Amino acid sequence: MKKVLVIEDDLNVRSIILDILEAEEFLGIGAEDGEKGIKLAREILPDLIICDVMMPGLDGHQVLEELRQFKSTATIPFIFLTAKSTTADFRYGMNLGADDYLSKPFTHQDLLEAIHSRIQKYQVFEQKAQEQLDELCNKITLSLPHELRTPLNGIIGTTQLLIADFEEMAPDEIQEMLENISLSAARLYRLTCNFLLYADLELLERDPQRSQYFPKGFISDPERLIRRIIESKIQEIKGNFLNPGLEIEKCDVNLPEEIFNKITEELIDNMIKFSANNTQIVVKGYQIFNYYYLEFMNTGRGMTAEQIAKVGAYQQFERRIYEQQGSGLGLILVKRLVQFYQGRLEIESTIGKTTIVRVILSTVSS
Repeated sequence: MKKVLVIEDDLNVRSIILDILEAEEFLGIGAEDGEKGIKLAREILPDLIICDVMMPGLDGHQVLEELRQFKSTATIPFIFLTAKSTTADFRYGMNLGADDYLSKPFTHQDLLEAIHSRIQKYQVFEQKAQEQLDELCNKITLSLPHELRTPLNGIIGTTQLLIADFEEMAPDEIQEMLENISLSAARLYRLTCNFLLYADLELLERDPQRSQYFPKGFISDPERLIRRIIESKIQEIKGNFLNPGLEIEKCDVNLPEEIFNKITEELIDNMIKFSANNTQIVVKGYQIFNYYYLEFMNTGRGMTAEQIAKVGAYQQFERRIYEQQGSGLGLILVKRLVQFYQGRLEIESTIGKTTIVRVILSTVSS
């Protein structure tokens, strides 16, 4: 049985609504003022709230504003009852987060249609959210264990070989094995950090106050940071790539160094991973008005428009065709971080040719 909270100071109106709800097999709960309505809403967590706008003490707008501050009541469908129906009043309530308006006087049918419409819409929203959560959990189940096992197996296997045959090994063999252990450990560390960062970003959407824990600051020399990351990556993979092309202007960019490094590392890693051998990767940085543009360009596999639209957590495309490492967190981490710091991410790609990932950030002067 669906619970509907009715916050209405007029006893006659409140009683009529509660009678209608009872006849339609809803569980109706009444509150005669805003303060009691807020208290009841947090205690019973109704499926829907119907609230008068004009009430003594806290009015309907204040009730809605207060309830939207609490995680448990923030998404409960909310219908206003009002004798005032001007466009300005309507817009004000909708901007606060109201889902619908009913103008007094209203009919029995008007009330029921509004209730059923809002509950149904919320159920569709919840179903879609659950499907997205299930999809994410499925991707984690399939992807994360494999990505954790691979570096761990490398560390454990190489360590056991060192322990068993250390005395018979040449120094260069030992050096090579230690380098492999170090690379596997670094990969495992990065995977763990990315997973925890993604979890933090997910929690941030549900609790905006967590934003205080994210770093603040700016950078003034993007080229130095990008060059250091590229040199480290190319040395790490020892692949066949031409010297990277860097065309980067100096600018005070409104992004903390730690976050800039993470964004750059993930995008450069993707460029190298998905580039054809003996091709050049290019990074450009330039300022236009109050924005700083970073472009990461490579020639290789490319992405379809559908794949670009589906960029998400633990999303890897055509893994059955292309053997590749990675958890599929890179692009979505970049996208979410850029958005959090008031920037934009754009992707342009032609299959089998050039891919450009463009990060647009604000400058400090803006």
